[in-house]
Amino acid sequence: MILVFGKTGQVATELQRLSGVTALGREDVDLLDPAACAVAIREYAPKAVINAAAYTAVDKAEDEEHLAAIINGDAPTEMAIACAEHGIPLVHISTDYVFNGKGNTSYRPEDATEPQNAYGRSKLAGENGIRESGAIYAILRTSWVVSAHGANFVKTMLRLSETRDALSVVADQIGGPTPARDIAAACLQMAEQLVQEPSKSGIYHFSGAPDVSWAEFATEIFTQADRLVSITPIPTAEYPTPATRPLNSRLACHATEQVFGIKRPHWKDRLKEIFKDLEVTL
Repeated sequence: MILVFGKTGQVATELQRLSGVTALGREDVDLLDPAACAVAIREYAPKAVINAAAYTAVDKAEDEEHLAAIINGDAPTEMAIACAEHGIPLVHISTDYVFNGKGNTSYRPEDATEPQNAYGRSKLAGENGIRESGAIYAILRTSWVVSAHGANFVKTMLRLSETRDALSVVADQIGGPTPARDIAAACLQMAEQLVQEPSKSGIYHFSGAPDVSWAEFATEIFTQADRLVSITPIPTAEYPTPATRPLNSRLACHATEQVFGIKRPHWKDRLKEIFKDLEVTL
């Protein structure tokens, strides 16, 4: 049995659709009580753990960094310590926000981290705790998660297009849109392989291809959705947010394919599947 922390988030929802995992939501385990995570792992005694739960309100985290630090930092650390005690592999989802977002080359797993906002700092704390725990682990950094569930860029664009025929969208932030279903599938594959080959422990990257700007992403969304919306590309400076956003979210995913045999998904193909799901869930 694979134990999943998270139940209603984008990746957790897809994990439950893809596999008969045991998923724990807030009503089962409160991540603000990190010790409860360790207790759950000891009680369920799974063959592997996937942490798909996180504090993801990036802007709100600027005012609630203490909460983000517990949920994204302390809780995964306690999970990892418990996993280490029992030889259970842990797959943990992290983010490109651990980098400073500068330059125009793809970040490699071994590149230096330098988070520029509270959310990024909290996620890096979780990574460090897992690495220092002695657990068998795979930290999977990803970016721009999209699906038919929860709040994400695809759903936001579609909602705005219901009442507007012109939008200004940031064009100088570049990254790879990543379907939650593909992240879920990657997590399952990594967990299964770590059970058999603990030597694969490490930090890996996984994002959709090709890399694009938010403006280019929006254009493709409206093209596939057959909605006539005019996109005006704007710089990040014209769309200020409480939390600093990285201009460069490109992730080098070669190691993930080489070690686990998991290739980058083509997000344009996956958009069609998301639209089909939305016909049911919207």
